[in-house]
Amino acid sequence: MDGRARDSLPFVGMITVVLVQTSNMVVTKMAMSNGNNKYILVFYSNALSSLVLLPCPFIISRRSGSCPPLTFSVLRKMFLIALIGFACQMCEYVGMEQSSPVLGMAMMNLIPAFTFILAIILRMEKVNWKSSSSQAKLVGTIASILGAFVVTLYKGPPILLPPSPPLVQPRHLLFLLSRQSNWILGGFLLVAEAFLISLWYIGQAFILKDYPVVLNLMFYSTFFSTILSGLLSFIIVREPQLWILKVNVGLVAILYSAMVAGVFRATLCVWCLKKTGPVYVSMFKPLGVIFAVGLGFIFLGEMLYLGSLIGATVIVIGFYGVVWGKSKEEEDKTIEGSSRVGEGLASSGDTIPLLQSKASSV
Repeated sequence: MDGRARDSLPFVGMITVVLVQTSNMVVTKMAMSNGNNKYILVFYSNALSSLVLLPCPFIISRRSGSCPPLTFSVLRKMFLIALIGFACQMCEYVGMEQSSPVLGMAMMNLIPAFTFILAIILRMEKVNWKSSSSQAKLVGTIASILGAFVVTLYKGPPILLPPSPPLVQPRHLLFLLSRQSNWILGGFLLVAEAFLISLWYIGQAFILKDYPVVLNLMFYSTFFSTILSGLLSFIIVREPQLWILKVNVGLVAILYSAMVAGVFRATLCVWCLKKTGPVYVSMFKPLGVIFAVGLGFIFLGEMLYLGSLIGATVIVIGFYGVVWGKSKEEEDKTIEGSSRVGEGLASSGDTIPLLQSKASSV
């Protein structure tokens, strides 16, 4: 595999991560709208993800002799990451229930801003406001966020009707959308989710420096999340019949959330974070609005509006601005590093002219 193909892997990986995350939101929305309990969905999803990842620590420890030791300090950091991740899940589900899934998709686009601010505060990201790459990242981020809010807040006239009724008829969807009394509380919870996801990115980046084993990290954090979600579910959900799994959209949501969104997406996201850093990973979040519009149109029977088309166009423009700024920044670093090596060789040549003359005479 050549260098360009290798460098494009995080780009393709993050596109896949956002697509899987958005599709998981649509599937979970179907399940909750058909009466499935949100706490039980979270618990079963985390438990199944932990079961799938269970062999990873044993396989990796046997095959890799360079695996770093799992100290109490690392485990403590993993538990904190799991606590943040579980808090993200609860804020998302409860916030969407108290307000609207539409508001949840809008607040998701606050993640790049929160991550960028946290990375600057923790000195993980250096910003030169005079450079074109930093300006492109800033303008692209603002454009992506503005485009996402256009998609959410401005509908406009419908331009394309769904080809068929939704695959699943949500019984409680109108109730969720019309519930206005706790809209402010739901909005605050969704803002808190965006901040916690940004904090989760930063925390993962710090742990990967001390323990760069992605699959082991995913297992332990998912295992701790299972314990936390299990304790909360057993306390809140007292009806035994709600724990019985049925062959319906709820079971599909659990399997998809655990296998695809939990194991595959989270592991791929951590791998991309290890390769590129938290700011680059968070920049792909605005693309989720575009995917949500398309998936909602196909699976939920939602109409495509003019505002969605305009907002999606603005998001794509801003997205490519961010990607260009990041690639420009990496290119400048490469050129700067090459020039320093050239200067070092030139200075070395100036200090040993006798060696050069002897080498030329041989």
